[in-house]
Amino acid sequence: MQANTPSKTGRWKLWMALLLLVVTTLVIVAIPVFVIMPFKAQTSAGLEWSYWLRRVSPWITITASVMALAFGIKLWRGARWWSRIALPIFLAPILAATWFAHQNHFEWMFNPLPNAAYATVAEANFVNDNDMVLAVEINGEAVAYPVRQMAYHHVVSDVVGGKPITATY
Repeated sequence: MQANTPSKTGRWKLWMALLLLVVTTLVIVAIPVFVIMPFKAQTSAGLEWSYWLRRVSPWITITASVMALAFGIKLWRGARWWSRIALPIFLAPILAATWFAHQNHFEWMFNPLPNAAYATVAEANFVNDNDMVLAVEINGEAVAYPVRQMAYHHVVSDVVGGKPITATY
């Protein structure tokens, strides 16, 4: 056995530590994704935990990635072929979680409509008489945004009566 390579028992412990690190990191990143969702019942405690995890997950995942890479380097030395295949499989999810923790996935869920197309009342044959709309009137100019169409984007920027507005649902 080479110097600086762990014993058989030490290797087993490193593999278990790596597995625990990967699972823990994935859970820390996944909790906010599954708790903070629109149109789903949420508790204040669940939201509080989720927002806290969302805030600290970038730092936790970077630390976990560095630790996982250190474990991987230690395990790579003197490893058999199957261990060398397994290491990237273990490291990929933790690196993906680190990337994801630095993204704002809420923007993916609530994607503002970049170039909204507007129609006059005469052209708006896609709006039924009983559809709910968000209506705005400024300086004599009136507009209405169908709630059914805003359900995906949730945000539209517009200029009404010469004033820029943001309508949201």
